[in-house]
Amino acid sequence: MYNDLASVGQAIRRRREALGLSQARLAHLSDLALSTVSGLENGTLADLGYNRVAQILNVIGLVPSTPVQRVLGRQNGLFMAAKTASVSYKDELDVPTLITALATGEVPRKFIAHVAHLLDEAPLPLIVTAVEEAAEKSHTPPKRVWKNISMLAKQFDLSRRKALA
Repeated sequence: MYNDLASVGQAIRRRREALGLSQARLAHLSDLALSTVSGLENGTLADLGYNRVAQILNVIGLVPSTPVQRVLGRQNGLFMAAKTASVSYKDELDVPTLITALATGEVPRKFIAHVAHLLDEAPLPLIVTAVEEAAEKSHTPPKRVWKNISMLAKQFDLSRRKALA
């Protein structure tokens, strides 16, 4: 990891903004206090443990040893998310349908359970990667995709709705 916590904070800010995440949403997803995320990004924290830094880096897909690099192999997030969503169901959610659902907030009736399962149970880094890829492929700003996810989490009354808000 970089010796300079401020450099790590800058890398986190750039990645968070590229993903369309607010500091508050990233704090929820990382299970950290908003003041911790803000202080880390602003370079005002004197010290922060490795586990907390690694926790936030993992959520946004950065490698803890070199936070300016994205985790390799993250370009299959939508495929993995669609597979994860389909594990317990007869009908399989395909990638184009998932992209549309995330980009528009409109989920076909037969895939509501799939998307609800994905948002409530999938690892958060997988959801972050799926959002990034869906935004890119649909030419939708990531912030819009996050708003759609927040709306769906509330609509489906998910246990993770606060983290996804």
